[in-house]
Amino acid sequence: MSAPQGTTPAGRQAPPVRIRIPRIGLDSALTDLQVQSDGHLGTPDDPQVAGWWDQGPAPGSPGTAVIVGHVDSDTGPAVFAGLSVLRPGDAVAVDAADGSTSTFTVQALRSYAKDEFPDDTVFRQTPDPSLRLITCGGVYDRNSREYLSNLVVFAGPAARPGSPSTT
Repeated sequence: MSAPQGTTPAGRQAPPVRIRIPRIGLDSALTDLQVQSDGHLGTPDDPQVAGWWDQGPAPGSPGTAVIVGHVDSDTGPAVFAGLSVLRPGDAVAVDAADGSTSTFTVQALRSYAKDEFPDDTVFRQTPDPSLRLITCGGVYDRNSREYLSNLVVFAGPAARPGSPSTT
């Protein structure tokens, strides 16, 4: 997975500080992530904390916000261990530093081989707020000590009460 390209849009939301996913009981602080020298997006140092790509749109701003987390660690399940059980329609809430909350609805889950990761699809900027949650998945290669795939959760803004349904 190469790091997304682009710049932070004007008028962005306050930075995110917490992600909550009720279906899987996830409630995690967020740390900032940057693009590494090899051109890939970094991952959180703490496997129990998710990270936000802070050079991109904040969740709730127009564009594609990206949150990354580990699926497991040497000591057991990590912050995004339950991501694979999410289904379309599940809620994801991201709390911002200003006290606001952006709520998203899971639209799809996709698995991609790491050596065939579709950067243009996953990181494509959208005119409306969108969210991508990314973790490792698929087969674990014991020799290289890494998973061979990435799981990506695609989410869009949740419908607000009283707004027309798009389904």
